[in-house]
Amino acid sequence: MAIAAQYNAKKVEDRWYDYWMKNNYFHSEVDEREPYTIVIPPPNVTGVLHMGHMLNNTIQDVLVRRARLKGFNACWVPGTDHASIATEAKVVAKLKSEGIDKKDLTRDEFLQHAWDWTHKHGGIILQQLKKLGASCDWERTKFTMDENMSASVIKVFVDLFEKGLIYRGYRMVNWDPQAKTTLSDEEVIYEERNGKLYYLKYKIEGSDEYLTIATTRPETILGDTAICINPNDERFEHLKGKKAIVPICNRTIPIIEDEYVDMEFGTGCLKVTPAHDENDKNLGDKHNLDVIDIFNDDATLNHYGLHYEGKDRFVVRAEIVEELEISGFLDKTEDHVNKIGTSERTGAVIEPKLSDQWFLKMKEMAKPALDAVLGDEINLVPEKFLNTYRHWMENVRDWNISRQLWWGHQIPAYYYGDGKNDFVVAETSEEALEKARKATGNENLQATDLIQDKDALDTWFSSWLWPMSVFNGILEPENKEIKYYYPTNDLVTAPEILFFWVARMIMAGYEYRGERPFKNVYLTGIVRDKQRRKMSKSLGNSPDPLGLIDQYGADGVRVGMLLSSPAGNDLMFDEDLCKQGSAFSNKIWNAFRLVKGWEVSEEAEQPETAKLAIEWYNSKFQKTLREIEDHYSKYRISDALMSTYKLVWDDYCSWFLEMVKPGYGEPIDSRTYKAVIQILEENLKILHPFMPFVTEEIWQEITPRKPEEALIIAKWPEEKDFDEAIIKEFTHAADVIAGVRKIRKDKNISFKNEIELSVLNNEDTARTFDPVISKMGNISALEYVNGSVDGALSFRVRSNEYFIPIVGAIDVEAEKKKIEEELNYTQGFLKSVEKKLSNERFVNNAPEKVVAVEKAKKADAEAKIEALKASLKNLN
Repeated sequence: MAIAAQYNAKKVEDRWYDYWMKNNYFHSEVDEREPYTIVIPPPNVTGVLHMGHMLNNTIQDVLVRRARLKGFNACWVPGTDHASIATEAKVVAKLKSEGIDKKDLTRDEFLQHAWDWTHKHGGIILQQLKKLGASCDWERTKFTMDENMSASVIKVFVDLFEKGLIYRGYRMVNWDPQAKTTLSDEEVIYEERNGKLYYLKYKIEGSDEYLTIATTRPETILGDTAICINPNDERFEHLKGKKAIVPICNRTIPIIEDEYVDMEFGTGCLKVTPAHDENDKNLGDKHNLDVIDIFNDDATLNHYGLHYEGKDRFVVRAEIVEELEISGFLDKTEDHVNKIGTSERTGAVIEPKLSDQWFLKMKEMAKPALDAVLGDEINLVPEKFLNTYRHWMENVRDWNISRQLWWGHQIPAYYYGDGKNDFVVAETSEEALEKARKATGNENLQATDLIQDKDALDTWFSSWLWPMSVFNGILEPENKEIKYYYPTNDLVTAPEILFFWVARMIMAGYEYRGERPFKNVYLTGIVRDKQRRKMSKSLGNSPDPLGLIDQYGADGVRVGMLLSSPAGNDLMFDEDLCKQGSAFSNKIWNAFRLVKGWEVSEEAEQPETAKLAIEWYNSKFQKTLREIEDHYSKYRISDALMSTYKLVWDDYCSWFLEMVKPGYGEPIDSRTYKAVIQILEENLKILHPFMPFVTEEIWQEITPRKPEEALIIAKWPEEKDFDEAIIKEFTHAADVIAGVRKIRKDKNISFKNEIELSVLNNEDTARTFDPVISKMGNISALEYVNGSVDGALSFRVRSNEYFIPIVGAIDVEAEKKKIEEELNYTQGFLKSVEKKLSNERFVNNAPEKVVAVEKAKKADAEAKIEALKASLKNLN
């Protein structure tokens, strides 16, 4: 069959992905080989492919395909996360569009809608990953709400509760009024925003005096239960023991004293609102203050808000300021930059709220997880994230694990009485009933008497078990899969979930298996546009990944992503890099077409040039292979690609194939041809992790292959000794060939015309590649001389001089004039540089680097003048 003139990514990619799936190459089972395991960071079940996923999963696929080629039992486990807040929000919005309010549904009815939505939309992103070429073990696909995965979560909750690590507490939490749920500290993003500082006047009870406080949240005065002053502040000595009256609601509150108050901030008087600020709550507990919560769950004001009841907090802020101003209680306002906490999921401004919630003690669990990373048992790549990790782990706070949601794992706590602590924790309702009967001594207690906690667990409470639960390691800790595949090898993820997920997985790993969950954590950068802006839908600067694949092919996009992705640094994405990746696919394809187009002769002798080319390229390949292996070992995936790219584009396509190419109309000898094909196959192996489709296509086109001979499961090239000298010699020869080609181009000497070349070998350079120089420069005679050759054009490669006799087509006088003009210019340039360097003030005051640059300019100009004078001499 004729080889297609152009590489068609669309046709090729679907065909080979189907072939790989059909032959089960991605699937792994326990066997005698050493395992290589990666678990996917499970994308939200609500998600679709974005550029961050593209980068992350391309890197994972590169690592797993390379491991497969290296003979490991490669297992890449895919899956999705149920994403409590995001999914519930989607389902609520869908129901609303249908005229259904969540409040009108039972929990079971709502969950049925959620499952319907999940079955319809969930997993779209995994199908999209197939377009990218992701070689996941799809038979192992997991979902965090799968039966076994859910049972693992509940088992762990019960276990941690029984160990005294999980507790229920009434504490200040982060409340998301849009999702109507609590968030953990790590799910709150702090943003600097421009706001106002309001100075409000409170009347002192029984006098005409006022005190002034400064606040950014005037609406919360309705929840004030004290004014606090510093006992050492002489300005307010007269206020001690007195009371103040809260504006608008006219409630009398005590003036208390505490050194917590910063005398320098604001007015030195602090309003205390224990229900709506954690620090105020601590003060309130210390001084036994009342707690007045003025907000509903959606951050509208409740009955404590008086005539503002039912209005949103931000609407009230504007209205209450106006009322305070009219009634004379607003002293002044100032512009103020404030750090505002926002929900990582919904973007809503977080409201501090006192609430009964479930918490997990973290300090005890954090220690082994910190020691593992500091002790190099687990490597963070790049290391710059180490200090961030350490800071967080050393200052870790208890994890608020309960969420006021229905979609997710329902907390397995069952209430049997009216008391705050009248509950049991159990894996099943049957077990809960047994425990409740024992706790109450009431054998007549029925299942209907128990009420399960309405809250669901934080999504991360399931995903922190991911490397274990995907192999059923929680429910069956001694099963053969968990013992074989765990700990996993590499985790590829984003730095922003270093604490949400990575740190917690490490904690869970040591808690439940006594060992790390993975050896290496490769933290990718953020994908940004050329203006360094983070890609997002709202900015409209994020291209459609599937559109890119459609335009440039999956291989082109994979190369484009990785060309701009240095380890741990942000990726400045440029679509032109995908174009470059696509061009690389075409370059490889055209090189293959060239080779397959040669006629092969069994009788023809192998030329010396071909023998040299093969010997050189094999050494160059081995040297590059070592570079690549070093890059992989340090997770410099982009550098590994660049080394491969340069080897194939520059050394293979631009040099090697030109060196072995038979003369026009002549066949290639079979010995050389076999070596060329063997070299091509080795190239395809190291290219395959980056460009799986085009490489498999060419591999299968080279010769008919059985399924067990597919490239995807071929053997990675072996490292062998190589000849450094021949690589160095070729580098010199390549410079000579480039010099000859430049003269041909500059002087319009057709490549069809043979020329002579004389060499003044000042360096005593090896003559190994003379046959190659002769072939690639179309040189009829190459001779070594003891002195300059008169009447010849010349060029230098380091200390050696090369002379090409003038052929009739060159106008000698015009050439001399051209050289003289360049000589005059260069001499003038040299004078200006010398003048600058002779200026002591410049040399003494300019930065060392600047002076060094000027000295280098001087040396270059002197060398060029010498070469131009020699050329002139040769033309006379």
